[in-house]
Amino acid sequence: MSAIPYVDAEQIRASVTPTAAVEAIEAELRAGLDVASLPPRSAVPISNGQWLIMPSETTTAVGIKCLTVAPQNPARGLTRIQGLYILYDRDTLAPTAVLEGSSLTESRTPAVSIAAIRPRLHDGMGVLVFGDGPQALGHVETLRALVRPGWVRHTTRSHPAENLERLLAEADAVICCTSAREPLFDSSRLRDDAVVVAMGSHEAEARELDSALMGRAQVVVEDVATALREAGDVVIAAAERALDPGSLIAMSQVVTGEVALATDRPVVFKSVGMAWEDLVIAELAARA
Repeated sequence: MSAIPYVDAEQIRASVTPTAAVEAIEAELRAGLDVASLPPRSAVPISNGQWLIMPSETTTAVGIKCLTVAPQNPARGLTRIQGLYILYDRDTLAPTAVLEGSSLTESRTPAVSIAAIRPRLHDGMGVLVFGDGPQALGHVETLRALVRPGWVRHTTRSHPAENLERLLAEADAVICCTSAREPLFDSSRLRDDAVVVAMGSHEAEARELDSALMGRAQVVVEDVATALREAGDVVIAAAERALDPGSLIAMSQVVTGEVALATDRPVVFKSVGMAWEDLVIAELAARA
C-alpha cells in the first residue's frame, strides 16, 4: 500500500480559508445531509482529561476524529485539544489521508458558528468576544472574512473589558469561546436584536449563558437530540423550565432558509461540535 499523506496544521491553515470553510458547511447542509442520523460522539474520561472519538459519513467520504482534551495544556503553552483525523474513501473504506486534528477543530468550529448566524451578519456590527484563545481568534477571523465589523472587543475573567455592561448593551453580536461552567454575563443587558454564539462546552453540566437568555431567545442548535444530550446551556435551561425543548431550531433549517432568524428578540446559536463538521473540513483540506 502506498504511503498515506499527512496534512499538517500549517497546510490546513494555508488551504482552508474561513470563507471556504463556511461555504463548505453550508453546502453540505443544503445538499440534504441528515445530521440527526449520524453516530454520536463518544467521550471517554482519562487521567488528565478526555478522549473524544468522532466517526462520521457524508455523501462523499467517511472519517473519524480522535481527540484528547487536556484542561491543563494552556498552562504548558499547548492547546487544550490535541489529536488526529483519519479520512477514508467512502466506497473502499481504505484510508486516504491523516490530518492534524486540533487545527481542523480550529477551522471548523467558527465556520459552523458563522454559518448558523450568517443571515444576521452585517457590516459595521459591534462584536463582544468572551475569550482570547484560538477559538475566540478564529471566530473573529471568520467573521471578518464575511463582513466588516465596526468594533471587536475581547474580555476574559482575568482581563475584563472596561465598561462591560455598556459593551453588552451596544453589541450586535456576543461570541462566547470559554471553558466557563457558569454564565458569563447578565443577559438582561443584551439588546432585543442581539445574536449570541456559545461554543465553549460540550458537557450537560456546563454553560456559558443563563437560562433567562435561553428562554427569551430564538435558540438554534446543530441537532436537537445532540443539544438535549450535550449542550449544558440547553439542558440546564430546559430543566429550569425556562426553555421549551420543542422550540429548538436545527441550524440546517436556517442554512436552507426554512426558518428565518428573528430580529425582534435575541438569537442564540449553541454549538457542541459534531463529527460531520470535521469530515467536511477534512475533505476540503485533503483536496487542497
